[in-house]
Amino acid sequence: MPKRILPLTDIQVKNAKPKDKDYKLFDGGGLFLLVTVSGGKLWRFKYRFGGTEKLLTFKSYPEKSLSDARKDRDDARKLLVNGIDPGNIKKILREEETALQKTFELVAKEWFAKNSPVWSDSHINTIKRRLERDVYPVIGNRAIAEIERAEIKNIILAVGARGVIETANRIKTYCNQIFRYALNNEYIKTNPATDLRDLLPKRAEGHHAAITEPKQVAELLRAIDAYSGSYAVQKALQLAPMVFVRPGELRKAEWSQIDFEVAEWRYFITKTKTQHIVPLAKQAVAILKDLHKLTGCGTYIFPCHRSRERPMSEVALLAALRRMGYSKEEMTPHGFRATARTILDEVLKY
Repeated sequence: MPKRILPLTDIQVKNAKPKDKDYKLFDGGGLFLLVTVSGGKLWRFKYRFGGTEKLLTFKSYPEKSLSDARKDRDDARKLLVNGIDPGNIKKILREEETALQKTFELVAKEWFAKNSPVWSDSHINTIKRRLERDVYPVIGNRAIAEIERAEIKNIILAVGARGVIETANRIKTYCNQIFRYALNNEYIKTNPATDLRDLLPKRAEGHHAAITEPKQVAELLRAIDAYSGSYAVQKALQLAPMVFVRPGELRKAEWSQIDFEVAEWRYFITKTKTQHIVPLAKQAVAILKDLHKLTGCGTYIFPCHRSRERPMSEVALLAALRRMGYSKEEMTPHGFRATARTILDEVLKY
């Protein structure tokens, strides 16, 4: 016959003292109190399921009294009678509780921390600003597992109503990525931010105006050489058709990025921290060396005329083209990229 176990009493549980090693006080039916060396009193329920011995953890004493621990044991035994593993039920409840504690903002910051190491500072600041302005105030404190598709939809439509369709689309992408991160980490069961296409009006596709006919390009280059405005702006315009990078990347170029020995300009592209390498023709090197006499003591190759601590204004090159007589329908600073692409392909066959 199995050894008969006498039920514990409240006095026994209360007066149980720590010893040189952990020990157990059995109450019967699989329930026991584990008394640890440090003085902890932990309720445990030992059972078998599918031929395997398992252990279920309850809260510790005195947070959970003897009578409450017995009730938990009896509830677990009822599940076993019905062929249900009480350990699985507890796991499910724990996951649901964890999900309710995970707010959208908390999960978004986890996603942000995971991905931001490969983003540029400007990209990091843009995402952070957009989430803080348009998303967190609406659903930031909500449990991510409870957020519904309609809530995401309303956020996107509200941003789009301000006329910033591109920003609304970006926010839609961020939300989708955050919920996908939550799904992959089992914080949620489904992603409510999927299939949100066609919410916003299509943005009219346009192209940056560019001169692509070789003779007209020659006229533009001569006009740049004859430009009588800012010396730094002129040099930036002279470099633009040699390097054909984005205008923002050109005006933010720093002297520390230039290697005159190998004739290269190395910088990190706008949205990622992947290094971009621009070979410099001897004419480009000559322009930079000439400009170095004027701005080489500062950070930026093309500093703002008001403060050398900032790069040239984003409208400086555009304004210079207008002063030279080129309208926005004819040529833009970004258009130098299209000029290069078209001539390389259609004229030089590269």
